[in-house]
Amino acid sequence: MGIGACALGLAATWTTGPLATGIGAAVTAVYSLVADHLRPQRSGPQAAALLRTASGRIPRFHQLDRPELAGVHFADGQHARSAPPYVERDAEPLLREALAQGGFVLIVGESTAGKTRLAYEVARSLFPRHAFVRPLTRSALAAAIEVARRRRRAVLWLDDLENYLGADGVTTSMLAGLLQGRSGRAVVLATMRSQEYRRYDAREESRLTGSDRDAWRVQREVLDRARKIRLARHWSPAEQRRAAAHQADPRIRLALQSCDRFGVAEVVAAGPELLAAWENAWAPGANPRGAAVVAVAVDCRRSGLRRPVSRQWLQELHPPYLAERGGPDLQPEPFEEAMQWACKAAYATSGLLVGNYSQGYLAFDYLLNTPGLPPVPDHLWEALLTRVEPADAYDMGLVAHQASRLSRAVAALERARAGGAAGADFLLAIAVGDHGRPRQAVRNLEDVVRRRRSELGPRHPETLAARHQLAFFKGEAGDTRAARAAFSELVVDTTATLGPTHTDTLAALHQQAYFTGEAGDTQAAVRQLRALLADRLRVEGPDHPQVLATRRSLIWFSSLHEDLAEAQLELRRLLRDARRCLGPDDPHTLAIVSTQAAFAARAGRTAEAAAAFTQLVIDRSRVLGADHPHVVHTRLQRCQALIAEGRTGEAGEELTQVLRDAQRVLEPEHRHINLARTMLDELRQR
Repeated sequence: MGIGACALGLAATWTTGPLATGIGAAVTAVYSLVADHLRPQRSGPQAAALLRTASGRIPRFHQLDRPELAGVHFADGQHARSAPPYVERDAEPLLREALAQGGFVLIVGESTAGKTRLAYEVARSLFPRHAFVRPLTRSALAAAIEVARRRRRAVLWLDDLENYLGADGVTTSMLAGLLQGRSGRAVVLATMRSQEYRRYDAREESRLTGSDRDAWRVQREVLDRARKIRLARHWSPAEQRRAAAHQADPRIRLALQSCDRFGVAEVVAAGPELLAAWENAWAPGANPRGAAVVAVAVDCRRSGLRRPVSRQWLQELHPPYLAERGGPDLQPEPFEEAMQWACKAAYATSGLLVGNYSQGYLAFDYLLNTPGLPPVPDHLWEALLTRVEPADAYDMGLVAHQASRLSRAVAALERARAGGAAGADFLLAIAVGDHGRPRQAVRNLEDVVRRRRSELGPRHPETLAARHQLAFFKGEAGDTRAARAAFSELVVDTTATLGPTHTDTLAALHQQAYFTGEAGDTQAAVRQLRALLADRLRVEGPDHPQVLATRRSLIWFSSLHEDLAEAQLELRRLLRDARRCLGPDDPHTLAIVSTQAAFAARAGRTAEAAAAFTQLVIDRSRVLGADHPHVVHTRLQRCQALIAEGRTGEAGEELTQVLRDAQRVLEPEHRHINLARTMLDELRQR
């Protein structure tokens, strides 16, 4: 049977929905894809799209005789009639054991590691009679869970779990409602790229302390519910031996020839080939417009937009990418030809774009991990923000905030709040405060706390989270005594509600000690931090980022009473540990470098301090952005070191510029603005 006949035969059996994951546009014309609607939601016509048979039924797992129906990358070309042979993975026994116990299982691995194929093969063999419930959009999630809950046996299939997190996404209460008391009869099976999963590790949480921890932790709590199965990209010798039994298939044979550089599944999915095709397409006369279209799709996903983008958006948004590379000099092809090239399937997989004309397109996820990708450009970000839905804007704001792109975060979250996205007001207040407007953040958070107290009670975890942020920004606004008092109350309530070793309790204790010291009682701060460090070492271990942060605070406040030389020695040890555990560019590591430079200034080593602060301005600007309040403060510290070194002319010029930049970014009477004015006045009076 030819390709067209095979596709038409499949279309007679199946209809799919908006994402049409894994089906390239080159073959969608013969699939007659349609969206199935179940109890449409407020988000529009794509809501509640579930995978169904052509007769409108939710399929059972044994009916899924083609893995691409589960999201496995589609096999094109001469092998369209069959997927590549399945090769047993080393992780399969662990996955079978986890699924046999039921509950929520998550397979984590790099793009094209073979996560979805592994999940499909194992689950289909274990649960042939279970209903296969696959929501095709996040808005269909609630309907999918309700369908799975009503079925006697069901697998809720969440391929690419990151697409189901965020506003209107999966929560722990949803999972509990589906799984509780249904061992073996209800299973949630999900996959997630390693790059996405790493956004929720302990280092990220520690970096977000005092920022958007609440929204982040709602998603992290979902991941914590899962039993995780790790799948390596590179195949082990045992896996390669098992794959060798299938060398008659040219896709497997080619993959085995390249497995010294790539994973077998990676080559079967044509990841390296597609990446090379994208990079080579920019050459004049090749497919530069197609490359620009793919760049738009890649950056849409990197910006936090998780749903497919329309053909019209790709046409409207790609010209600046083309212009940046040379425009007409590249001899770009017509847009229609560019789309055909971008969607054309490479050997044994989907194209650079995945999707179809009616439902939109996603960039092939392997491309998102390309080394050296530049930041998402402003022109794309701003254009997207005028087009996206409120829930999309929320996702974009969260991603921007976690990347310290604070102006973008504020703009996106303002859009999300105006559109009524749940939780956007809370996250927006935090982003506003982090962006240098703590007084405004306090006003906004007071409203959030009042509402949560009224609706949820004073000790509900969400109320406690809002109280934490309110107390933090009171301190950031300069009212350190009020912050100390608020955190003292919060410690009592979090201890009673969550327990003495809960993450929130430990975070509140840290902030209580910090603002105790900032309010002037540094000896009490040292006592509190020592007790906290002992607890954190016992609960979290020596390499946890929050342990490192507690050590830094303890060293700083101790240095005000003890020998500075000993404090400097302790700080050098801490910096060595932070670089080993977190890396040189982590914000925690850079904060330790800042303390080290401040110690040099206190010790009278002014030239060393000036050089250290100069480099720190460069590093923090690169990591956090030039307008971040931490960068403004570091520039002021550099000016202090320049003055101490006698370089007053240079310091005066820099202070004038810092004051101008600070007034542009920060709210009036911000402490950095006041400090810059004071320093300038003192310098002029010399």
